[in-house]
Amino acid sequence: MLEALLIIMVILAPVCMAQIPQGITMENQQNPLIKITTDKGDMYLEMFPDVAPKHVESMLKLIKDGYYNGLTFHRVVPGFVIQGGCPKGNGTGGPGYTLPAEFNNRKHLKGTLAMARTSDPNSAGSQFYICLDAIPHLDNQYTVFGQIVKGHEVPEKVKQGDKMQIEIIQEGNNAKN
Repeated sequence: MLEALLIIMVILAPVCMAQIPQGITMENQQNPLIKITTDKGDMYLEMFPDVAPKHVESMLKLIKDGYYNGLTFHRVVPGFVIQGGCPKGNGTGGPGYTLPAEFNNRKHLKGTLAMARTSDPNSAGSQFYICLDAIPHLDNQYTVFGQIVKGHEVPEKVKQGDKMQIEIIQEGNNAKN
């Protein structure tokens, strides 16, 4: 009986363990890792539930639901950001709910993942942006909740109207550390 259990554990272990691709170094190996696929390449992003738990939880749920698949990057501003996640494709839609702001000390660096919003700080939903450069004037004004850890060159190649697919590579530990 014990021998059979050990064999099953050996067979299932690779399936149960997170498969983080080679070449990825994360700040915290327990954090969620997502992959955004475009026809320009793949971006892997580490998410930060320690500073923005509600934003991470919401995005992971939307990804599981397939919400982002087939949506476009509707806003591309060279040297600034690429933005996507609007179901209407024009920057006016969302998931039907909003999130309270989770402003934190994370900086807007090249490759930073943050949530877009209206002038109301508590209006974020599904639209996110990825910084194409450091943008310090956005610090503490928008919720930063992730960072590109592989595929740093991809955002510069994205064009307005490019479609995305997003999948969870590692769900991670969403508990606040």
